[in-house]
Amino acid sequence: MRIKSHRPYLTADLLLIVATVLAAFGWMFSKEVLTHWAPLLFIGVRFILAAVILGIFGTRQLLALTKENWITALVVGVFFSIAIVFWVYGLHYAEHIGVGAFLTSLGVILVPVVQLFFGERSDRKVWFTLPIAIAGLAALSLESSFGFNLAESAFLTSALLFAIYFSLNSRAAIKVPLVALTSVQLLCVGVISLLLSLVVQEPWDLTPPVETWYWLLASVLIATSLRFFIQTSAQRITTATRAALMMTLEPVWAAIIASFWFDERMSELQILGCTLIFLALVISRIPNWSWMLKTVGRNNR
Repeated sequence: MRIKSHRPYLTADLLLIVATVLAAFGWMFSKEVLTHWAPLLFIGVRFILAAVILGIFGTRQLLALTKENWITALVVGVFFSIAIVFWVYGLHYAEHIGVGAFLTSLGVILVPVVQLFFGERSDRKVWFTLPIAIAGLAALSLESSFGFNLAESAFLTSALLFAIYFSLNSRAAIKVPLVALTSVQLLCVGVISLLLSLVVQEPWDLTPPVETWYWLLASVLIATSLRFFIQTSAQRITTATRAALMMTLEPVWAAIIASFWFDERMSELQILGCTLIFLALVISRIPNWSWMLKTVGRNNR
């Protein structure tokens, strides 16, 4: 009997871990830039530059896109853009950042639910591990009382849109060339963000301190271009639900990096959150262990 290879899933998991680390560093880069730039302006410039950089490397792919490919990439890009905008406005009006971080992280948890509307059923183990991941995210981020106002509404909306984006992106990554898909999505976010920045009349300060440009460059090259390229690469060879569960590592890395970057100490509640999230990820890998044990058992006969 031939045993199905799990190497593609392992490769995807490793790529997603790298993507979550880069995303976590992106929080640090963004925080440095936002001390001098307006939110929508920063996001617009960041994503447009990232799109141009990827577009240069993917010129052939972009030119070869069919009308159907363009429509697919743009639809995913629009959902991604709106999700980012709601997140930014949530962050702008938020009084409790911990609550906002928890609500935004619900986007990862909502993916299996969204997948049901696409006619896909998740593995049973997902419904067992998701509550553990939710508890971990809550312990990691929820450090203040919950209040339902404009900020929380924006965070909840962004979480739902991120879940839809994640599901659509997994499907699009199978049909559309990787670099072209990523660059079109990033361009959508950049253009829409800059247009909204003009509409709301954000101040455009294009003469910030020199170090701000360095952080912007790091955000563009590392936290955006490289991160989303790796993430989309992984989504081509794994399921949306499996990828979503791996992405719960992002707040864990962010908390660890922030403890060194800004000299922040993790509370006992945050450590508990990290432990629960890692526990959920380990449990989700148990079937792989069973496969390995069976393989070793057959080889030792």
